[in-house]
Amino acid sequence: MAKALPTKALINGSWVDGSGGTFPVHSPQSGALIADVALYDAGDVARAVEAARAAQPGWAATPLIERVKIMRQIHALFAARAEEVAQVLIIEIGKTVAEAREEVHEYAAPSWQKAGEEVLRHRGLSFPSTQEQTNNKRLVLTHRPLGVVGVITPYNFPTDIASIALAHIIAAGNTAVWKPSEFSPICCNMVAEICTEAGLPPGVLNVVHGMGEVGAAIVDHDDVDGLFFTGSTATGKRIAAKAALRPHLLELGGDGPVIVLADADIDAAVEGAMNACFYYAGQVCTSGERLLVHADIHDEFVTKLKARASQLRIGDPGLDDTEMGPLRNSATLGRVVEHVEEARAQGAEITQYGPQEGLFYPATILTGVTPEMTIAREETFGPVAPIIKISSIPEAIAIANSSKLGLIASLWTRDLATAWRVGEALQHGTVNINETSNYWDQLAPFGGTGNSGVGRELSQWFLERFTEQKLLVFDLGDTEVRYNRRAEGGW
Repeated sequence: MAKALPTKALINGSWVDGSGGTFPVHSPQSGALIADVALYDAGDVARAVEAARAAQPGWAATPLIERVKIMRQIHALFAARAEEVAQVLIIEIGKTVAEAREEVHEYAAPSWQKAGEEVLRHRGLSFPSTQEQTNNKRLVLTHRPLGVVGVITPYNFPTDIASIALAHIIAAGNTAVWKPSEFSPICCNMVAEICTEAGLPPGVLNVVHGMGEVGAAIVDHDDVDGLFFTGSTATGKRIAAKAALRPHLLELGGDGPVIVLADADIDAAVEGAMNACFYYAGQVCTSGERLLVHADIHDEFVTKLKARASQLRIGDPGLDDTEMGPLRNSATLGRVVEHVEEARAQGAEITQYGPQEGLFYPATILTGVTPEMTIAREETFGPVAPIIKISSIPEAIAIANSSKLGLIASLWTRDLATAWRVGEALQHGTVNINETSNYWDQLAPFGGTGNSGVGRELSQWFLERFTEQKLLVFDLGDTEVRYNRRAEGGW
């Protein structure tokens, strides 16, 4: 890189060392050391929260249009540096060139402008007086910022997920204390650099790095008024227990059922499955974790999927023509290996394409999978396509709904009525019809049911979660009350 990589953290507008020394960040593809990043502890978190608390009243009092101008400037700077950030994504988390550019250009950078435009349109309401027989009452619903919001983000979309959260949280008048994943701290620091250079006042955005203890210190801090977390269901449950009386938005794991019915366009469904299972080596919460394929087309679908998977270009993510790179860390690799080998031992047939060395794992297709296998019940988070043969629509619905997760499902059929009925029956936050599970729209609500999370993010749903509704009731008292003020029987 032409420019030195940012490795410290941001507290009250200054880049500072951590109290815990440093921790190494290694390349997932080569294992080479990228940089040593400052390590923080609970005391550093407390300083960051204190800075955010002190900055919040002034930031909330800043005229809305001034806040929006800063959002627009962040977007402009981010767009200008998008390629620089994308190149760091490639070396830091192993995204391919196409995947890294998509994240930065299409999702992360535009989030800041979208949040600014969204907050300009965040409307209140007025209500008529219904409790008393008077025209002197005025009831107005407004929104106020929560205060300080803790933000804990994952490695798989480090600049995108963080940007959509932080942009809306900050645009609404809150301040933030952000802990990026320890596997993607450098690209996140680049986002923070852009924010400060665009004019975000000191203390509005604070960044601390470290392991789970740093995230826990944010969650446990009494002066953190709200929480945003994207990550595992197990961690999400612990956060929810700690945040019971504070607004929180949790986007957790997915079970990714991809249902391919007998009347589906098989070629289109195969392409959808390729994206669902192998985009970013399957390290996406919306990945296809189970392919439920009707018996009438099962063999044709499997043959075409294997043929298509055999063409995947797997290797160095820094090469323009690479389609799939490595897994990010050994924990993810270990889970993938465990799930696949257990399925093999229980009778599944395994077909693999590509290298299995270091953190690289082959594109893997499993047939003969049954709903009882771990790989069909838990989120694998790797480049696997477990195929379950189904014989009916009710069976597909039952299997899809058997998971306690419910983020996104994908359904392939040419019949409108079937699509509607099955879409309604699936207990998922989103059902994509004739579209991969890895499709989402940045202005539509995103979130899951059950163990997949709490709340909906993106667009106005972010603003609703990270502002507090506040009712102002006025009695103008400027006219004589000609009626009995008490309403007869209320409304």
